[in-house]
Amino acid sequence: MDLRHLRYFIAVAEELNIGRAAARLHISQPPLTRQIQQLEEELGARLFNRTPRGVELTEAGQLFLEEARNIRSVVEQATERTQRAGQGKLGRLDVAIFGSAILDAIPKVLLAFRSNYPEVKVVLHTMTKAEQIEALRQRRISVGFNRMLAPQDDIDVQPVMVERLLLAVPTSNPLAQRESIPFRELEGQPMVLFPTGARPNFMDKVIGLCTDSGFEPHISQEVGDAVTGVALVAAGFGVCLVPESATTLQLPGVVYRPLTDTPAGSSVDLCCIYRRDDTSPIVAAFRQTVEANRALFPGS
Repeated sequence: MDLRHLRYFIAVAEELNIGRAAARLHISQPPLTRQIQQLEEELGARLFNRTPRGVELTEAGQLFLEEARNIRSVVEQATERTQRAGQGKLGRLDVAIFGSAILDAIPKVLLAFRSNYPEVKVVLHTMTKAEQIEALRQRRISVGFNRMLAPQDDIDVQPVMVERLLLAVPTSNPLAQRESIPFRELEGQPMVLFPTGARPNFMDKVIGLCTDSGFEPHISQEVGDAVTGVALVAAGFGVCLVPESATTLQLPGVVYRPLTDTPAGSSVDLCCIYRRDDTSPIVAAFRQTVEANRALFPGS
């Protein structure tokens, strides 16, 4: 039995007339009659009785019509879902996140993607840079978001945004009274740096900027992420250089100030990363969403 048999049977069962069913199917009557006879032979049951006006369903035919319609519905749903999956509109996307961008840019991209592709299930995983690269290679995630990725032969990078750096300052620090702060005035200030972990990272960036400005940073604490860093600033442990997206963290006892006279390279990127050989329609759709939303972000 094939799907054509089911389609022909349903047409005859709904029309209760071979001629009308043949016209509906755009075939001649004799082949349709033969197809119904073949179906009855295969099932070993009579499906129709002839009447002066056409045909009528037997009891077996009534039962088979219900089953045939169920099968047709399942096939149509499977066809539609397969087509949607092929267009990147259905399935699952595993996304790795890390860092301060989860406070601003990443949720905006994810929301835009969910709005355009509501039937794709997005699953988030918190991973460090090294963990993201390993998970991409093992196909445990499809895309990741991170900063300052060293070139990889098998990983591609799609820019999302470039952020300026601001200084998180305790309100008890005299620098908090300034409208802006020359970078050189950070010399001697206790600094909270993040993140610890695989290098190069944002911590290396901050140390390099201080070195380029002619001083070594006075490091009071090294922490794992921006949230912890800003929390320590609020507690008075020191100042902290943060990407602009981190300023959404509004904690009592902390203000954010722009920097002046900054050395070259005093901004930080955010990128979407993915396997170079990944041809998934869902990943392609996600990358299109990233590109379409770049204008929303600073430095794009």
